[in-house]
Amino acid sequence: MGRPAPRPLLLALLSLAVCRGRVVRVPAGSLVRVVGTELVIPCNVSDYDGPSEQNFDWSFSSSGSSFVELASTWEVGFPAQLYRERLQRGDILLRRTANDAVELHIKNVQPSDQGHYKCSTPSTDATVQGNYEDTVQVKVLADALVVGPSSRPPPGLSLREGEPFELRCVASTVSPLHTHLVLRWELHRGPVHRSILALSHEGRFHPGPGYEQRYHSGDVRLDTVGSDAYRLSVARALSADQGSYRCVVSEWITEQGSWQEIQEKAVEVATVVIQPTALQLAVPRTVSVTEGKDLDLSCNITTDCVDDVRPEVTWYFKKTPDASLLASHMLARLDRDSLVHSSPHVALSHVDTRSYHLLVRDASKENSGYYLCLVALWAPGHNRSWHKVAEAMSAPSSVSVTWLEPEYQVYLNASKVPGFSDDPTELQCRVMDMKRVEAGVRLTVSWYYRMNRRSDEVVASELLAVMDGDWTLRYGERSKLRAQSGEFIFSKEHTDTFSFRIQRTTEEDRGNYYCVVSAWTRQRNNSWVKSKDVFSKPVNIFWASEDSVLVVRARQPKPFFAAGNTFEMTCKVSSKNIKSPRYSVLITAEKPVGDLTSPNETKYIISLDQDSVVKLENWTDASRVDGVVLEKVQEDEFRYRMYQTQVSDAGLYRCMVTAWSPIGGSLWREAATSLSNPIEIDFQTSGPIFNASVHSDTPSVTRGDLIKLFCIVTLEGAVLDPDDMAFDVSWFAVHSFGLDKAPVLLSSLDRKGVVTTGQRDWKSTLSLERVSVLEFLLQVHGSEDQDFGNYYCSVTPWVRSPTGSWQREAEIHSRPIFITVKMDVLNAFKYPLLIGVGLSTVIGLLSCLIGYCSSHWCCKKEVRETRRERRRLMSMEMD
Repeated sequence: MGRPAPRPLLLALLSLAVCRGRVVRVPAGSLVRVVGTELVIPCNVSDYDGPSEQNFDWSFSSSGSSFVELASTWEVGFPAQLYRERLQRGDILLRRTANDAVELHIKNVQPSDQGHYKCSTPSTDATVQGNYEDTVQVKVLADALVVGPSSRPPPGLSLREGEPFELRCVASTVSPLHTHLVLRWELHRGPVHRSILALSHEGRFHPGPGYEQRYHSGDVRLDTVGSDAYRLSVARALSADQGSYRCVVSEWITEQGSWQEIQEKAVEVATVVIQPTALQLAVPRTVSVTEGKDLDLSCNITTDCVDDVRPEVTWYFKKTPDASLLASHMLARLDRDSLVHSSPHVALSHVDTRSYHLLVRDASKENSGYYLCLVALWAPGHNRSWHKVAEAMSAPSSVSVTWLEPEYQVYLNASKVPGFSDDPTELQCRVMDMKRVEAGVRLTVSWYYRMNRRSDEVVASELLAVMDGDWTLRYGERSKLRAQSGEFIFSKEHTDTFSFRIQRTTEEDRGNYYCVVSAWTRQRNNSWVKSKDVFSKPVNIFWASEDSVLVVRARQPKPFFAAGNTFEMTCKVSSKNIKSPRYSVLITAEKPVGDLTSPNETKYIISLDQDSVVKLENWTDASRVDGVVLEKVQEDEFRYRMYQTQVSDAGLYRCMVTAWSPIGGSLWREAATSLSNPIEIDFQTSGPIFNASVHSDTPSVTRGDLIKLFCIVTLEGAVLDPDDMAFDVSWFAVHSFGLDKAPVLLSSLDRKGVVTTGQRDWKSTLSLERVSVLEFLLQVHGSEDQDFGNYYCSVTPWVRSPTGSWQREAEIHSRPIFITVKMDVLNAFKYPLLIGVGLSTVIGLLSCLIGYCSSHWCCKKEVRETRRERRRLMSMEMD
């Protein structure tokens, strides 16, 4: 049958293709196939850059010289009549794999298909460039491969996990060519096919995925038995080994150094059923344990496995009753090497070969929940390998931890009750009738205060101190500062006794007090949780608060005495509502009514404090330091004495008494103060009256002149011997036109002739002397402007009494005299005027000399004088 001419359209398209260096290629060498198998011959064009798919023609020749058209990709009438029927049935077909590649498929190869196959590409190129066709030889061998099981029909094996088993298959071939057999054992479990172990054409073993470790450990082996039998050996069956086993044998041949698989056959060998290892776990369904006791749970194992298996036991804990391990916490695990891994306070013990106990020490409420026991059985394999043969989980075991509350009573009593302010208060809180108080229970106390109010008012309690379970003491706002200063003392005397002490009870502390004893339980993490509170009955701390009363009475044993005698005054003290009083006494003196020398002036003389320490207050007379005495006659009586009294001591004398209460240690609190009635010292004398006046002959002086001031003392009344009189004279100045500034002490002269001069900032000097018995002269030498002002003298007379003692009279002051200091204008300007006249004369003469010299030498020229006409009228030039 001839080949039809190509259609014009196809020829036009082919003419557009530009093929340069085209090379058609099929597999090199020869292809070997077995009758009944499928033949696939690929063909592709290299260096093809055409715009569309490349067309291929296939031809066949049994001898290699005359080719018959077999199939074509672009011409329907291309194949010969011999192959059209097989093409229509699909036994022969072309399958395009790319634009430049195609495969020839021949299903069910027959012996007549042996020969040469040529693949070519039609072209309309004017010039042939490259190879447009290629040929491959195909050899067809008879089917001589025999594969079958060792027994018919295939056996069914029922095994227990861990038992060994063997499977065999037979494979042989008789071929004119030298071929090799490749064998592979497969396991089928439904649609999943797994390769177990294979023997390659090179004589090497290749374990399938997941079987590498078992192969290397020797658990899975492949051996040859005789010349045609192949044995699969499994030392220990696993649950994953259940399924259908197939023996797959393929025949391979080598051609020009490359291997080709020419056929493959498989046979069902056996069906293996693995009976699972029976494993049952038994745990108690419900368990109740008292808090603080040990929790013991058992997990009993029942199994039919008698081999050398090792259990792995794991205990889990969770709050929900479901049997899953989600949100669970592992407590303890015993691995297959009998090593225990557990949490603190948890132990896992192996009682016997089939019983495992979980021990939770010192159970608490946190241990209430559900416990699960998970057991896995492991069997040993080759090379110290292990595989799991069974695993089971128990039903959840419900555990409830109950708490037996301790029973006890709390009583509060006051061991010390204050009767006054500042008395101590002590309260004791006792725990009695204790029952079920375990060693893990700790008792602490809290102290509260509630103010006294009317019965219809609700008053909130105020926390004073609270003790936590770890013995930490925390203070409330009311007691924090007083506890830090030591006024509040909280202590624990015994395991069942707590005390609270107030060192100084104040009126603000009056009210109701009560204590609360708390029971704390130690947790597994060493923390403490409060479990119970018991309140005591309140104790009322109260005392009647009455005002303190202190009365002081002064009396004079000798109501009449003269100057120079001893003055004595006693003070008797009585008190009420003052706790353990101790008294301090202060002697005061006031001028009698009508004395205008120092009105409303109170003078503190001498004091005696509560510790009997005497102190001179404002008594500064050095000559009479030992002239006053204050002593304690009794606990509530004091005596004051003043020896050699003077007229200046006249006045009103009182005792100022202060009552002190002890507040602990050496501290005292002032409770009350009272002033006694006055005792008057009045001297009825007819002595002289002294007056003082100031006189100056120079009330106005020029600066630098001498200022003289006389202080003259005059007497009125009795005439005294000059030897019986003495005076203390002091001069004062007020440097202002009025008396609005403070006086300044200038100089003083005591009755013994000692002169004392005050400090001043200017250069003038002072001198003070006694001119006569009653006259005293103050001189200011080198007076300055600052010496102006009002000057006066102060005189204190001293008179000798008939007894020979000197009596100090009242101090007298003179009226001030104003002194002015003027400036000497002539003397002040004399030297400045002389210096100015001299300087001006010198400067004038010097300027005349300079002018003369300048006109004589520098500006010299001849001037010719013109003659003036003698006329009656003067010229305008003269005007």
